[in-house]
Amino acid sequence: MSYGTAVNVMLAVQEKKTTAVDLYRPLRQYISVTYGEREAQVVEDDLDAVRQLRLDIEKPPDAAASPSLRRDLLLSYYRALAVIEPRFPISPDRAHVHTLTFTWFDAFKSNKKASQQSIHLEKAAVLFNLGAVYSQIALSADRTDAAGLKQACNSFQSAAGAFAYLRDHAAARASAAGGATVDLSVECAGMLEKLMLAQAQECFFEKVIADAKPPALCSKVARQVGLYYEETYATLSAPPLSQHFDRTWISHVQLKAAQYYAEACYRYSLDLHAKEEIGEEICRLKIGINALADAKKSSKGVAQPLLDAVNKLETNMNNNLERAVKENNRVYLMRIPEASSLTALSAASLVKPTSMAEFLDASKETLFSRIVPDSSTKALSKYTDMVDNIIRTQAEKLQEGSEITRVKLKEMDLPDSILALEGNLSLPLDLIEDIEAVQISGGPSGLEAELQQLRDLRRVNQELLVQTEELLQKEANEDAQFRTQFGTKWTRPQSSTLTKNLQDRLNKFAANLKQAADSDARIERAMRDNFELMAILDRRPIESALPSLARPIMSLDGNEDALVGALKQSLRQLENLGAQRASLEDMLKEMKRKDDILPKLMASTGSQDDLFKKEIAKYDQICEEIARNIEAQEHLLLQIQAQNDEFSAIFNLEDYKVAREKSYKQISAAIAKYREIKDNINEGLKFYITLQDAITNIKQQCSDFVMTRNIQCREMIEDVQRQLAGLNFKADGKMSYNYPSPDQSNLQRNASLQLEQQNAPSHPQATYHRPPTEQPRPGYSHPYPAYATPQQAPYPPPTAQYQHPQQPPNHEFGQPAYPGWRGPYYNAHQPQPASHPPPYTMRAPYPPPHQGNYYRPQ
Repeated sequence: MSYGTAVNVMLAVQEKKTTAVDLYRPLRQYISVTYGEREAQVVEDDLDAVRQLRLDIEKPPDAAASPSLRRDLLLSYYRALAVIEPRFPISPDRAHVHTLTFTWFDAFKSNKKASQQSIHLEKAAVLFNLGAVYSQIALSADRTDAAGLKQACNSFQSAAGAFAYLRDHAAARASAAGGATVDLSVECAGMLEKLMLAQAQECFFEKVIADAKPPALCSKVARQVGLYYEETYATLSAPPLSQHFDRTWISHVQLKAAQYYAEACYRYSLDLHAKEEIGEEICRLKIGINALADAKKSSKGVAQPLLDAVNKLETNMNNNLERAVKENNRVYLMRIPEASSLTALSAASLVKPTSMAEFLDASKETLFSRIVPDSSTKALSKYTDMVDNIIRTQAEKLQEGSEITRVKLKEMDLPDSILALEGNLSLPLDLIEDIEAVQISGGPSGLEAELQQLRDLRRVNQELLVQTEELLQKEANEDAQFRTQFGTKWTRPQSSTLTKNLQDRLNKFAANLKQAADSDARIERAMRDNFELMAILDRRPIESALPSLARPIMSLDGNEDALVGALKQSLRQLENLGAQRASLEDMLKEMKRKDDILPKLMASTGSQDDLFKKEIAKYDQICEEIARNIEAQEHLLLQIQAQNDEFSAIFNLEDYKVAREKSYKQISAAIAKYREIKDNINEGLKFYITLQDAITNIKQQCSDFVMTRNIQCREMIEDVQRQLAGLNFKADGKMSYNYPSPDQSNLQRNASLQLEQQNAPSHPQATYHRPPTEQPRPGYSHPYPAYATPQQAPYPPPTAQYQHPQQPPNHEFGQPAYPGWRGPYYNAHQPQPASHPPPYTMRAPYPPPHQGNYYRPQ
């Protein structure tokens, strides 16, 4: 017995010892005789590798060596044995490897040993030592820090996995060969598995205590530790282990079981104290203290650290008991319940044996890969074909049975009709998906908000259009006033001539808006006319709109409930048969996966056909179960058919089906109408946004035009003022000054005032925002032409008399509109930049509806 260094003392298992065995000669001789000398020469390296592994196993564990290296060595040797077993049968039989004898000593009674001419004893001993090494790794870990505690817990679980694998796969075979020691028995392997699980769970208890988890959780973890130790003690104290193990082991496990039962009571009492359940707290503490006192009576030989831990726990519990009794006598005055009346403490298992199948899997080993006779390979292939034929035939029967059930139930409208009677209505899957899509997008109740967005966008476009027209009209009025005041001296072109192109475009936009308003009105009218139809889509849940299957108004014999109950019971039986078929199919696949007869083939000396007949017979039972399942299903379907006919007649099921189909069609029509209106609204939103871009663009052009005209106006006023100032030269070469008359001065002042008024903004700049638009539906393209700047310049360039000084190039509009100056208007005869959008063709965006689409371009 070994003890850990932490406060909580734990146990580790010592390895079994063995005698030296030469694997090389017997195996090579068997290969040479059975497969030929050439094959024996080819596998020389493999034989040397196996011999070296056995020599390393025979060496006693070195205290300075790493336990991890010892673990890896044991794993490698076990996989080598798994490769050897099906190829070279080891037994007293003269046709097998009969000169090999393995000897192993008992790990707990070193004076006892077992010798067998069987590889099963060798594999069982290696598995035992693997579990022992894992337990030593766990015990050597430093459990005072988190990393060491985790390593200890994982290693104890791995040790439990190794002993569990020994119990399930090797112990029985080793014992069957005769002469195996007690430590390799099924009972001992099971006991060691529980012991390792107890110590792994104990590591978790140390963790929850260190992490200051709630007392209720600590109690559950501690109780599970105690349960594992109790199971271990029960096996240890019964034959054949009761007389085999040292008394200190039994005392240690017994005291541990009592310690953690008391620990669970102690932690649970802390939780009870916090809840002020003082009566039960006192009872729990007494129970735990009595358990410790009883266990301490038989604790002879137990390690002193364990006794110290038990005494400390007992002291804490006595202190708490004394405090609780005083508080109860002074304050609570609660009745102390009897111990027998208390419920058992809850337990929470946080550990399990680590699966060793992956670590011990020899499928990737290359040792002796050439040693598989052709006859054995062909025989194995023949057997595999036989198994595949059985699996395929039975799987087809199972699938056919499931398909028949599905079709028959659909024909009888089951179980939908039963669900409808209970109010659990359902819709077809395609309708459910369409309804969910409608409700996610807002449903019919959300269409009014989208219509309001259309109205807002139309209003914004109308306001932009009016502002743009007023901008041009204001400039034209001012130009007319100057022309009236200055007469023939005002020589620049008239505004109406230059803005004709812009006015035409604004008129077209106005026509677009009028046509769009008509389309909006048609949409609103369609929504009003169909809102009652579409309102069904806003029902939540939508199944509430479906008709219900009602009971008959008058009952003749009152057996409706009994009939429905019998039909539901039959459907449950049918469902159970379906689940059984799925389980049977999984069993077939699992049986095929585990059906490896290669070792038996290579070790068998009898007829292969007899072996195949014996092995294939294990599928007879599952085939019979499949046949019984199919037969039971046939009888049950006939019974359900008769019950459903009676059910349909009593509950008038045909009329219900007609009403249900009518509801389905109504919902489908509502979805179609909703999508139609929704698509039209989306197209309207896209149209108004596109039109707003176009109007904003032309408004900018008009602003630039007005700015340019203001510049020209200022220059022309200056020129007229110079002319009116009368700056002339006489014939004799002397300069004379002609001062303006009062009328001329007034004319100049009026022109300046008009120019200042012209430069003042006529409308404040409004900021417009757009509502979010939906992404186009798949398969749909935008039906409206885009809007951009026109291809023709808004007005021709002025004469050279009014050229403006050179300005920086404007790359947005391309070529300049006036010679020597690049302004905001481009020449329609010059190519446009590649990044500029194509010119917009003005077309009516809202033609009369065509097939329900209110927004379709002409």
